[in-house]
Amino acid sequence: MPEYTNPILDADWPDPDVVRFGETFVLVASSFNRAPGLPVLTSPDLVRWSHAGNALPANVPAEHFRLPRRGGGVWAPSIREHEGRLVIVYPDPDHGIYTVWADRPEGPWSEPHLLLPGLGLIDPCPLWDDDGRAYLVHGWANSRAGIKNRLTVIEVDPGLTRPLGPGRVVIDADDLPGYTTLEGPKLYRRAGWYWIFAPAGGVATGWQSVFRSRSVWGPYEDRVVLAQGSTDVNGPHQGAWVTDAAGDDWFVHFQDRGVYGRVAHLQPMAWGEDGWPTMGTPGADGVGEPVRRWRRPTCAVPDGEAAAAPVPPSPVSDGFTADTLAPAWHWQANPEPDWCRTGAGALELSHLPNDRGDLRDLPQVLGQLLPGWPVEVQVQLTLGSSVEHARVGVTVLGLRYSWVGLQRTATGVELVGALGDDRQHETEVSRTPVASAAVEIRLVSPADGTVHYDWRTEGGEWQPLLDAEVTEGHWIGAEIGLFATAPEGADHGTDPGHSHVTRFEVTHHP
Repeated sequence: MPEYTNPILDADWPDPDVVRFGETFVLVASSFNRAPGLPVLTSPDLVRWSHAGNALPANVPAEHFRLPRRGGGVWAPSIREHEGRLVIVYPDPDHGIYTVWADRPEGPWSEPHLLLPGLGLIDPCPLWDDDGRAYLVHGWANSRAGIKNRLTVIEVDPGLTRPLGPGRVVIDADDLPGYTTLEGPKLYRRAGWYWIFAPAGGVATGWQSVFRSRSVWGPYEDRVVLAQGSTDVNGPHQGAWVTDAAGDDWFVHFQDRGVYGRVAHLQPMAWGEDGWPTMGTPGADGVGEPVRRWRRPTCAVPDGEAAAAPVPPSPVSDGFTADTLAPAWHWQANPEPDWCRTGAGALELSHLPNDRGDLRDLPQVLGQLLPGWPVEVQVQLTLGSSVEHARVGVTVLGLRYSWVGLQRTATGVELVGALGDDRQHETEVSRTPVASAAVEIRLVSPADGTVHYDWRTEGGEWQPLLDAEVTEGHWIGAEIGLFATAPEGADHGTDPGHSHVTRFEVTHHP
């Protein structure tokens, strides 16, 4: 019988929620400040995933997200099917809780509708009850609301357009021994009970609890059902209960892997004779522990295809032949139409005159996820700007970053390698005059927290350029990025030019 190995998604797909939609499983994840946001992944078997699209072309309010709002934007979303359509309910901790709808995972998705305005409302999940009424459970962000560690339920109209009454705190975890940072709730109905699956204990160190009550308003009793135990999977929690085509139950959750973000795991799940769910395999204390390998879920594809090795949905190679960017690409803030053009085998990047020397300030860094397995990326760059100090390059971006690329000088073009620290300061490690405005860059990530850059001119031998440490971003993993800039203060009346990427080739070594 075919098996899978955890993690099923070894890259930064934070706070996953999953629903079965016909014969397809659909996953959504947090995207924070990235745009497009709200990534939507699909799978026939909960193991092999494809990036179908993004439900949010740009973050709203649009003007607020013209700049990188690190730590803001889309936090933990939920996805459900209602009356044959998909609905995503997502929070922005600075603005409120929004909804978007679509008839298929690929979209098109509706414009975001603000269901509940307010600060600090996070991690929402809807439930349509048997009597036609609808409810929403959500958590609280202490950084915005001044409270946390509690879950609130509010009745909303079935169309998820407005609240129908005040919210009530149904679980105050300050009253539960040992509970901290209770959040990320998912609301279900089963066997006459209301169930809230919710993690506690923090992103990197927490566990998964389940609460149940005969009334949606409580009182709820609780049980810890999944924890690290004797395994090396730290903080296994926050995710989704989903049932496959054979009626078997599964739980999708994340593990915080630092620079590689919150990666997704899949646990077998069953309902015990006492009516409570069990996850993973029993630990010494009876609490479930994560599995490393398990049989694959039942799916509606041939056995040979089901046994095939998963193809990672990010990073992906791009020949830039389509007139739109692949779903795996995202910007650091809401993009403008003139930032890039793609098609005919090239990506054209505009040199925006906003460079103050720190790549983390720039909305126009175009990124893909850095995975938690060894990967090699080869990029061909051509510097097309004549503005002095304009640059085009490849970066691995986090709270600190590294970059290599080409920069225009008063006398020509130079190949540069530099490091950016967490104090808005960049240090050059290498600067070499080059005869050509086109070079190839090879980026190698061995999945040990480092990255190595080589370079060559076309047809030449690879030469080492820079070794760097990789760091996580603000609540996200590191990412591989492309960028083109011109210095802030460059003449805005003059087009600072465009550079080209004519090769972005990814080789995975899982």
